[in-house]
Amino acid sequence: MITPPDRMPLPREFFDRPVLEVAPDLLGRLIVRTTPDGPIALRLTEAEAYDGPNDPGSHAYRGRTPRNDVMFGPPGHVYVYFTYGMWHCMNLVCGPEGTASGVLLRAGEIVEGAELTRERRLSARNDKELAKGPARLATALDIDRSLDGTDACAPGDTPIRVLAGTPVPPEQVRSGPRTGVAGDGGVHPWRFWIADDPTVSPYRAHVPRRRSR
Repeated sequence: MITPPDRMPLPREFFDRPVLEVAPDLLGRLIVRTTPDGPIALRLTEAEAYDGPNDPGSHAYRGRTPRNDVMFGPPGHVYVYFTYGMWHCMNLVCGPEGTASGVLLRAGEIVEGAELTRERRLSARNDKELAKGPARLATALDIDRSLDGTDACAPGDTPIRVLAGTPVPPEQVRSGPRTGVAGDGGVHPWRFWIADDPTVSPYRAHVPRRRSR
């Protein structure tokens, strides 16, 4: 059986590039999550680039830790982190090994397995909200820390794969400030999205969290 072009896995070389090249090029690609209940496929519509030691907004800005260790590994691996004590977020590591750059998957359209996703996203008002935002995306795809370090480029069966999909023409790609990033890291226009796509999450500037007295 011949694999259709849009279903061809992206090779590791795709991710072994500067993060600001990889992030917009991921738009329109397919993220396939294999679960015990069946596969879920998401067409990526929004992503954010994080450039390691050159980026105050990156988890790797201050160096290697047990939490961010996967970011320093080979490109094409999955970096999952837990935030605010309740949400997971999924990233794809890129650049040469040791550079610690990655792309946060911010939003997408569920194109297969929506019935499985709806069970995890009961608060979604419609299918366009199933993966509208990074925490919602991770919840929809059943992503948690157990998948941290998954090799999305590995041959054979793997719980997460990235397929070629249909790349987005440059004229349809927009960029702007990253959502919710504070300080010097918040000024970079390193969030990329597909113009006028209804699954893209709304931009929100960083709001400092108030500590309870």
